[in-house]
Amino acid sequence: MEAIFDATFQLLEAGGLERLTTNHIAQRAGVSIGTLYQYFGGKQEILAAMAQRRAEVARGRIAETVIAAPQVGSVRPIVQALMATFEGSPETRKALLDALFDRGGDAVMLHHHQAFLAAIAGKAQLNLDLSPEQLFVLTHAVASLLRAVAAEPDLNLSPTVLEDEFVLLMESYLSALIARERR
Repeated sequence: MEAIFDATFQLLEAGGLERLTTNHIAQRAGVSIGTLYQYFGGKQEILAAMAQRRAEVARGRIAETVIAAPQVGSVRPIVQALMATFEGSPETRKALLDALFDRGGDAVMLHHHQAFLAAIAGKAQLNLDLSPEQLFVLTHAVASLLRAVAAEPDLNLSPTVLEDEFVLLMESYLSALIARERR
């Protein structure tokens, strides 16, 4: 499966989604087309599985960060993990995100939100009690913005500047929540 994922990524980067075929993927991965179809029903399933795996890895990194350093200052590593989840060209990132949402529908964010909460349950000592609504805002804000960035590559937004802005957004929100709690 790793060979199939690597081949898919390489082909996406080289020729884009329109030129990506299961035959090309199988050939690049060094597997027969029959073997590829034993694991996946087509290129959309491959893309969705790749995206799912990358999202799970990022979720794990974020959970480790929150468990190790739950202060407001630990926001940057979280944003960096989210931004690194879907590397590659804007077209590759969009193809992976689209496949993830096409396969999981609107429930995909809920699934990742719940899996993240389960990963940190009983392990993270946050310096703030967050309501389900506040957690929803935090977990969806940057992820939704990253999806929008992938969908609008013509804006040529700077990843470095975006990272700073995402950090500012999250830190400002968390700081406001802390200030509200103290009142």
